[in-house]
Amino acid sequence: MSEVVHYGRQGRVAVISIDSPPVNALGQAVRQGLLDLIARAQGDDEVDAVVLTGKGKAFSAGADIREFGKPALPPSLPDVINAIEASGKPVIAAINGVALGGGLELALGCHYRVAGPFASLGLPEVKLGLIPGAGGTVRLPRLAGARAAIDIITAGDPLKAEAAEAAGIVDRIAEGDVVAAALQVLEEGVTGRRTRDLAVDAKAETFAEARAAIAKRSRGLVSPLACVDAIEGAATLPFDEALAKERSLFLSCLASPQRAGLVHAFFAPREAAKVPGIGPDVKPRKVETVGVIGAGTMGGGIAMCFANADIPVTLLEMKAEALERGLATIRANYEATRAKGRMTAEEIETRMALIRPSLDYADLAGADLVIEAAFESMAVKHDIFGTLDLVCKPGAVLATNTSTLSIDEIAAATGRPQDVVGMHFFSPANVMKLLENVRGKATAPDVQATVMEVARRIGKVGVMVGVCYGFVGNRILHARNREAIALVNEGASPQQVDKALTDFGFAMGPFATSDLAGLDVGWRIREERRKANDPEVDAPNWLDTLAEKGRFGQKTRAGIYRYEAGSRAPIPDAETDALIAAYRAAQGIAPRAVDETEIVERCMFMMVNEGARILEEGIAARASDIDVVWLNGYGFPAFRGGPMFWGQQHGLDRVLAGIDAFHARLGTKPWQAAPLLRRLVAEGRGF
Repeated sequence: MSEVVHYGRQGRVAVISIDSPPVNALGQAVRQGLLDLIARAQGDDEVDAVVLTGKGKAFSAGADIREFGKPALPPSLPDVINAIEASGKPVIAAINGVALGGGLELALGCHYRVAGPFASLGLPEVKLGLIPGAGGTVRLPRLAGARAAIDIITAGDPLKAEAAEAAGIVDRIAEGDVVAAALQVLEEGVTGRRTRDLAVDAKAETFAEARAAIAKRSRGLVSPLACVDAIEGAATLPFDEALAKERSLFLSCLASPQRAGLVHAFFAPREAAKVPGIGPDVKPRKVETVGVIGAGTMGGGIAMCFANADIPVTLLEMKAEALERGLATIRANYEATRAKGRMTAEEIETRMALIRPSLDYADLAGADLVIEAAFESMAVKHDIFGTLDLVCKPGAVLATNTSTLSIDEIAAATGRPQDVVGMHFFSPANVMKLLENVRGKATAPDVQATVMEVARRIGKVGVMVGVCYGFVGNRILHARNREAIALVNEGASPQQVDKALTDFGFAMGPFATSDLAGLDVGWRIREERRKANDPEVDAPNWLDTLAEKGRFGQKTRAGIYRYEAGSRAPIPDAETDALIAAYRAAQGIAPRAVDETEIVERCMFMMVNEGARILEEGIAARASDIDVVWLNGYGFPAFRGGPMFWGQQHGLDRVLAGIDAFHARLGTKPWQAAPLLRRLVAEGRGF
């Protein structure tokens, strides 16, 4: 008798229920239980039909993650589904909740599908670098048509019950209990049909058009195109041959480095949520009201994050004009979302009402969490936190959005350093997923737990890191961008560097990204460091000259590139080329040809090396935490898993050999190999 799949009878109907909490994953015991009980129903003379359902809130969420990376144990899911489809007695799927991946494929093998009104159905395998491997690409197009199947499978997003019914995937939506609705279907004499017996609705041009669109949308990804290949097989091959083709494509994707990268990218944020030293006994502080200081681009975006999560926020500015401008920008952002059909006018007013404008620090007295998002200057931060120390209630969490400055120095401006923490949002804060939380040497454990919990509540991917210049993300960014600039100094063009890295998979190249962020931001940070006689700051170069000329990037329609009115497309600019040429001449640099391989290796090896230093210093707890930062905050290609995962896939021995070769040739301090990297290679270990 299976403990995870139950067999019951309601009249002459067998009810088979998956009971493997929390999501009824299709592990080996569930698969075996289903196969056994379907056979039992077939041999039961008192049974005329079968209803298949799930206990709790899930029909089945698909594969059991505990089996990932392990040898497959029989029976396979395709074997189970084929047995259901071949049943001589009708099998009705009663989809009570989520039916994802293999869970939906299980339902597709049934002869009829009834879904609860709040059910969610989808095939998300493409997001893990795979294609559905248990008949999803062969059965779904028989129900929804090839065009709809391509859209559903290559997007990987779940459909609500109504949308699934409209697509032909669900036959009926239940008004109440789904099992009762399935029994009613059988009482009406409806027995459904085998999905395999249906023809695929497909036009000749469907697949070529889909491949062209996907190649543009999912640049460099293998699995979306493999999905199209499998669906084309469903339309052009006999059913069993189409299943064989799907399986072959599935196994090819399974062996792909992209699949490994995407699986790593999927699980790494779950690891990042576990902060070393912060056990389940450490409870986060209550956060019911929030204050944000600064109504500029960053502060306004942070306020939106909390309003979007139904958390009241006081938005503080020093001048009425700046406050009004900030509120107008917030409303414009919401109106833009409404124009895309993603918000209603009523929702805009509800969220705007949650943002309370203020010009008085006293209005922050009752806030549970205050986030400073002011100018990146230690003097400015000290003034603000000195005031917060006087105004805020005991136990309030005092956070800074600084991207580079020391949390410990900022905390020193208060008499409660245990309550001070970094919360580094990424611009635009209301869009970007990453929240790089930074603990100082005195930050209390419950404050760390609080900001990680806040990240979850506002829909961010939270990562806890330590204090150093630039923390994890910007420290590696600075190292990578310094190398990109060096490559241009030596002879590459900015567009050549950008192209090499976008071809590698980055959403944007370093120079286009700098124009988007604003050249003035980095320039002012460097100027502050130069005033402080920081020996690590880069010497002035052509990038500083661009900023001094007021060429700040997209916002001034001229930076490293130039921009046409209303367009974000970067256009190479002769003025920038002239500044670069003048800089080379002044430094006595004779430009040389630089190829794409060198660009990628120098930028990527530098990132891995800096990441190894960060790990050795304890700034990041895990290599995967560094990957999470770069995947969610800097447009690193998910299919490559993050810089540290990529380094390991590429081979740490090859990375080290490359670093040593560049050090021998270039001789600069940044090209000295991190001791941790050298030690790992010597020991034959990875991160």
